[in-house]
Order: sequence, then structure tokens, then C-alpha cells
Amino acid sequence: MKRQRALEKTIEATLFGAAAVSVLAVILITVFLFQSGLPLFGKVKVSEFLFSTDWAPTAATPRFGILSFIVGSFSVTGLSLLFAVPVGLAVGIYLAELAEKKNSRLIRSAVELLAGIPSVIYGLFGIAVISAASRTLFGGSGYSVLSAAIVLAIMTLPTIINVTEVSLRALPRELKEGSLALGATEWQTIGKVLVPAARSGIVAGVILGMGRAIGETMAVLMVGGNAPIMPTGLNSMVRTLTMNIITDMSYATGDHLTSLFATGIVLFAFILILNLGVQLILKRTISQVEGAAGA
Repeated sequence: MKRQRALEKTIEATLFGAAAVSVLAVILITVFLFQSGLPLFGKVKVSEFLFSTDWAPTAATPRFGILSFIVGSFSVTGLSLLFAVPVGLAVGIYLAELAEKKNSRLIRSAVELLAGIPSVIYGLFGIAVISAASRTLFGGSGYSVLSAAIVLAIMTLPTIINVTEVSLRALPRELKEGSLALGATEWQTIGKVLVPAARSGIVAGVILGMGRAIGETMAVLMVGGNAPIMPTGLNSMVRTLTMNIITDMSYATGDHLTSLFATGIVLFAFILILNLGVQLILKRTISQVEGAAGA
């Protein structure tokens, strides 16, 4: 008994240590990022940094305005979700409610493969296929908001599909059976009962997909054009926050380098807000499930 208790204590301490390392890593990254980026705001106003489109960090009089990069990030991310959400929801619903076992295994394997493909491969595909098609259809260089959004939409599909399927499968089967017993068709049951009941989980999946899209760098860098200008349309070149950091980091020094860390703080804040949104949605979902069970 003493040996068993000692072993249990050791395992418990090991697991706690692993959890503590994860928390400590997040804290250290946060402290490092803010220590490296905040000194910029002693020389540049926060309002100028966030709301100016004038980015000239190496000029005689350096100017640090990242509004065009913020707009670029949300333009590409928003458009990618516009493409990915309907497709992701449709595939998730099909896998959870309609697919036969053989088809389900095949599609699920394809979705898992999509999730495992490196970003650079998506970028190469975007250059060879998506940018080329955009160039043929719409003119221009083909490196644009639209091309970047299509690549990101493909990359975010696995997250949306998996969370949608899991959210639907987690629902009590009594919901579907009760709806069918009352005379509703299968499509009416899916559209008016199951999807609304899983709404919180599906929204959480969409937000997670948005977090993946807004933080993506390599694939967007390869097909977005990387021009430090305010995007004016779907065919316009774009530079996002992550693209700005990776483009300038190799040669930046002084205030220029500090401004890149400050850009990282802005990106960190956006990701933090998205994660908090997911946590609130999941907490609301758990409360609803517990309330339904109690009733």
C-alpha cells in the first residue's frame, strides 16, 4: 500500500509539473513579448501605431503605422471564413448524420490528411493553382486577398468540420428521435433541431478556425503579394500582421525591431480575445447541457 501510494504521488507530481511547465511557458512568452514591444510606445503614440497606414521603419524619419496590416489580416480571415464555414458545416453535418460508414471513413481520412499537410505545401499549391487561376480570371499578378483567402479556407476546413461533427454527435439521441416521432423529416430535424442545439459548439469551432487563419504566416506570405499597402479589393495585394513580422524580422534593428514585437502584441491580443470567446461559448454550452439534464 505504501509503495502504491508513493507511486500515485509521484505520478500526480509529474502530471502537475507538466501542467506547470505549460503555464510557465505561456507566462514567459507573454512577459518577453510585452517587454520587447512596449518600449515602442514611449516614442510612438498607440493611436498612431494602430490607426496609421504609413509604414516606413527604415526612413530618415521612421513611421510605424500598422492599420493596413490589421485590415489585411481581417480581410483575408473574414473572406476565408465566408468560404470555409458553409462547406465545413455541410461536411460536418454529412459525417455526423448522413454518411454511411464507408464514405464516412474515407472523408474523415481526407479531412485528417488536410489537417496534417504543412503550410508551405498549401502555399506551393496556392502559387501553382489558385494564383494562376486568379491571374487568368481576374487579371493582375494573381497574388491577392482572394488567393490568400482561398488557401486559408482550405486550411481551416478540418477544424470547422471536426468541431461541427463532434458537436452534433454529442447531442442526446432523444432530440433526433423525438423530432422524427413528431413527424418532422430528417432534413427538418437536422436544420431546425440538431444544428440549433449544437450552435454553441459550432460557433466555437468557427472561432478556432478564425484563430488558425489569423495566425497563419507561410501560406499567406506565398500567395498574398506581401505589399505594405491598404487592400482596396479582392484582387489587391495584401500584407497581414504575421507577414509583416516575418518579412522584416531578418534585418530589423532598433525601433524597427521593437515595432515588430509591438505588432506581435497586437496579434497576441486578437488571439487572446478569440480564445476567451471560445471559453465563454463552451462554458455557456456546458451550463445549457447541465440545465437540460437537471430539468
